[in-house]
Amino acid sequence: MIVLDASIVVAYFNASERRHEAVATWLEAVDEDLVTTPLVLAEIDYVLGRRAGANALDAFWADLDDGVYAVRWWPEALSETIATARDADIAVGLADASLVALAAHLGTDRIATLDEAHFTRLRPRSGEGSFVLLPASEPRAAS
Repeated sequence: MIVLDASIVVAYFNASERRHEAVATWLEAVDEDLVTTPLVLAEIDYVLGRRAGANALDAFWADLDDGVYAVRWWPEALSETIATARDADIAVGLADASLVALAAHLGTDRIATLDEAHFTRLRPRSGEGSFVLLPASEPRAAS
């Protein structure tokens, strides 16, 4: 499972995003479940509506309806998200904190994000190691 940040979905559905093509290529090749939280869904919905328009939003909603992205929220999710935000060494909003909490809940250190500067500074809830950021950490194909 790969924890999914809003930046990946926004870049995928918004052709004017700088990394749109790279993200589209990566997403089409991923053969693992992409999992996010309801807080991140709300962020995607808002950003796509403002930056990409109704067609992109409709396509995103269709993907949600088709189960392209798994959504997880568990009984302790809110308290774990708040604790993550409070304990972080950097300022972090609830959406990003929910991804760190979700990664801990799922037992993974893999997060799909374009927000590399931010997520390289966030640490897993275990306090050990760092996150593997995708697609940045994927090996590049030889040309």
